Amino acid sequence: MIKVEFSLAIAIYLIFTVCLILVLWLFFERKKLKTLVSLKEKGFFWQCNVCTYVYVDSTHDVISKCPRCESFNKKSDESS
Repeated sequence: MIKVEFSLAIAIYLIFTVCLILVLWLFFERKKLKTLVSLKEKGFFWQCNVCTYVYVDSTHDVISKCPRCESFNKKSDESS
């Protein structure tokens, strides 16, 4: 039988737990990033020309109203 000190066992347990949480966090963040990229590709992200607020508006194609300052914004030709 392998003898392991109590402090070493706790350290190994904590290292494995932190690594598991890190892997799960990276997995879910990657899924979230894929959905954000798909939203950006469809052109749902808008940036207000007045207050520079970035918001999502999937209902309008050319002109959208900023929810913060209520100014109207026109979709630019460049896809950024």
